[in-house]
Amino acid sequence: MSAFRCGTVALAGRPNTGKSSLLNRLVGQKLAIVSSKAQTTRRAVTGILTTDDCQYVFVDLPGFQTRHAGALNRALNRAAAEGARDADLALFVVEAARFGPADRAVLARIPPSQPAIAVVNKIDTLKRQDELLPFVARLQQARDFAAIVPVSARTGRNLPELLRVVRDCLPEGPAAYPAEQLTDRDERFFAAEILREKLFRVLGQELPYRCDVLIDSFREEPKLRRIEATIWVERDSQKAIVIGAAGANLKRISSAARRDLEALFDGPVYLGVWVKVKRDWTRDARRLRQLGYA
Repeated sequence: MSAFRCGTVALAGRPNTGKSSLLNRLVGQKLAIVSSKAQTTRRAVTGILTTDDCQYVFVDLPGFQTRHAGALNRALNRAAAEGARDADLALFVVEAARFGPADRAVLARIPPSQPAIAVVNKIDTLKRQDELLPFVARLQQARDFAAIVPVSARTGRNLPELLRVVRDCLPEGPAAYPAEQLTDRDERFFAAEILREKLFRVLGQELPYRCDVLIDSFREEPKLRRIEATIWVERDSQKAIVIGAAGANLKRISSAARRDLEALFDGPVYLGVWVKVKRDWTRDARRLRQLGYA
C-alpha cells in the first residue's frame, strides 16, 4: 500500500474563475460562498478532504484584485499572495479559453519555486471542445506546471483525475486533522459569510463591495442558536439601499441567510441584523482589523 500523504493546496486565480465552486465540489460541502460578482471571497476558506491514502487541505484564497483600490484591496491581494506562497502546492485556476493580463498577474505572484498545477475550469461552457488543446498549449508556454488538468466544477467532470494528480504532488506524512473534519473555520465565521453572500445576491453590482458583516454575538441556547450581526456600509445612502423600502431588502437578506444557517447547523436560528454606517471602512486599516483582515 502506498504511503499516506497530506498537504496544503492553495486555490489561486483571478476573480470569477470558479475557485470557490471548485472547493465546494471537491470537499462535497458548501464551505465557500459563491456569486457571479468579483471579490465574493475575501477571507481564506479551508476545506479538508480525507481519503484512504491522502488528506487534502484546500485553501480557497481571495481573487487577485485590480478593480477596487484602497486598504481592503491591498489586504486581499496580500492574503492571496501569502496563501499561495505558504502552501505545499498551488492550483492556478483559469477559465477555459480565457488567459489574459489579470491571470498572468496572479501567476506572477506564485513563486517560480512553488509547485503548481494549472486547473482549466468551466470546460462545460466551451462551445467547441477543439478549443481546449490550443488553450492548454498556451498555458504550457506560461510556466512549467506539474500538470494541466481541464475540469468542470459545476458538473464534477475530471475531478477524480485532478485529485490523483494533486496527491502525487503532496508530501508523505500523517493527517493534520481528524478524518471527519471538513474545515478549520468555526460556526461564527460561516454565519458572517452566509449573510455576506446574501448581500451579493440581493443588492446591485457595486454596493456589496462597500459592505461587510461583523458578528456581534453568537450564543448556543438549549433550543436554538442566537446570532446578532451588523452589516457595515460606508454611507447613509448605502444604508438606505441595504434596508430598502419599508425594510424589504434587509428582510430578504436576513430571511435567506437564516434559512441557509438553519440548514447548515441543522436546527433553529434566531438572526438579528442591523445596518451601521462606518465611514470609509474599506480604506481604514483599523476598521479592517476589526473585521478580521490582516
